[in-house]
Amino acid sequence: MQNAFLVGIVVGIVAPLVGIFLVMRRLSLIADALSHLSLSGIATGLWMQSKWLWFQSLNPLYIGMLFSVIGALFVDRLRQVFRGYQEIAIPIVMAFGIASGIVLISATNGFNVDIAGYLFGNILVVSKQELIMTWMAGIIVVFFVFLFYRQLFAIHLDEEYASLSGLPKKWLQTAFMIIVALVIAVAIRVVGILLVSALMTLPVAISLQIAQSFRQAMIGSILVSQLAVMLGLVFAYYFDLASGGAIVLVLILMLLLMITGKKLIGWLRTG
Repeated sequence: MQNAFLVGIVVGIVAPLVGIFLVMRRLSLIADALSHLSLSGIATGLWMQSKWLWFQSLNPLYIGMLFSVIGALFVDRLRQVFRGYQEIAIPIVMAFGIASGIVLISATNGFNVDIAGYLFGNILVVSKQELIMTWMAGIIVVFFVFLFYRQLFAIHLDEEYASLSGLPKKWLQTAFMIIVALVIAVAIRVVGILLVSALMTLPVAISLQIAQSFRQAMIGSILVSQLAVMLGLVFAYYFDLASGGAIVLVLILMLLLMITGKKLIGWLRTG
């Protein structure tokens, strides 16, 4: 449980920290594509474990992270190929990730407990090795975002202005996509492959309901994410629930309460 909280703290920070830039640029679905691609990487790691003894100690999450990073670079490349239809890169990568993952899962005797844990999240059994990996990735993500905050803000707010102002747009976009892939890889243990994009976008959606600026939205989304992760972990522990589903349901409830509260306040003011 201590490891779960320590991992949850990190993921609760980095997921909305990166997710707000994706929401601004209307690329929130890219998290789904990369998370499904990481499924094929994890399935590859499990397949390698079943075939060769010297891979028994290999954590499949590392292979999933590698696939996610490669997929992020591939998405960026596809978006340049389909300049008029850049969003088509997302379903292409998602389709490949799902198809290859299913094939590899079938090659490792079908679905098992390991695959289920990665699909739906199982933060309560996170290992010390995964804890260290999560904190290292979290430090890299936070350092990158705050080091290039102004440049990332400019690129995601107005891409044409960023190009005219001489910012290294291509390099920053590629680096940012790699950062997104890292966040997805470390968030898989918390909410699972199927729900990882929710942890990156729902806190942002909640924060945007009351935020008056981008900075407020960023800070608010991190606070919302932290609260949802902590509450979700408590519910998962005491009621023996899937941690990923519990966290996302808490976020959904918070969003509904926020929307309802805003409408009620507006009705009282006009009434």
